[in-house]
Amino acid sequence: MQRLHERYDRRERHEEDQAILDWLTPINYGLQQHDFISRRQAGTGQWLLDSVEFQAWLAADKPTLFCPGIPGAGKTILASIIVENLRTRFQTDSSTGIAYIYCNFKRSHEQKLEDLLLSLLKQLAQGRQLIPDTVRSLYDQHKYQDTRPSIDEISKALHSVVSSFSKVFIIMDALDECQVNDRCRPRFISEIFNLQTKSGANLFATSRFIPEITDQFTSGAWLEIRASDGDIKRYLDGNMAKLPRCVSRSPDLQEKIKDAIVKTADGMYVFSKHFAIDKLN
Repeated sequence: MQRLHERYDRRERHEEDQAILDWLTPINYGLQQHDFISRRQAGTGQWLLDSVEFQAWLAADKPTLFCPGIPGAGKTILASIIVENLRTRFQTDSSTGIAYIYCNFKRSHEQKLEDLLLSLLKQLAQGRQLIPDTVRSLYDQHKYQDTRPSIDEISKALHSVVSSFSKVFIIMDALDECQVNDRCRPRFISEIFNLQTKSGANLFATSRFIPEITDQFTSGAWLEIRASDGDIKRYLDGNMAKLPRCVSRSPDLQEKIKDAIVKTADGMYVFSKHFAIDKLN
């Protein structure tokens, strides 16, 4: 009987915790992460994981790593590779928190400043065995009055939860697509840097080359993202089966096709994929 009560209490606590997380925000970047990482061709992006800059960022020698790139360079896929790598690396380490944001101008309605901060808070709260008291208190203060927490309240809760981890990684993709209405983007970047200053969180961000963004990251490490020849060839190798039979039987011709696409792509991974699809179909 006691075991049944304990099981019921655990289930009830789990349901209550889930209700609190859902109340924070219904936005789920995990679905986007799954979608992006599923598109990865095996082996691509390894150059970034092996880079001196990324290894230094992991070791916190350089707690900020900014990776700008031209449109179509594959920044979002590489960001998803970073998230996947961190989740695998620290999957048994409950003292390390990981949170990520994928900005998208098409979803600006759900990416206001409070949405972005609440998404980070939700992900980090999920990383705790129990919902942190600061988050539960936020819920208790507002839920039954049908109100929403202020930016200041969210920020204080986020700082508190981050401080409960020994190490926190925050990944922000496509800051250039973060909406500029109500100064959302500069305010978000300011909030995140303030969080880093007080907690020592490791920040990873991608963006196009936009001065008002790049100027904010001058003190951290930089690593430009360009589609590497190796990554493009790996993608093409994975699609060789789509070639006409007369071509698939000729390794020399396949190499010529790959070399031509790599040369034409000029660092644009997305372009190389579309170009390859057109040519291979």
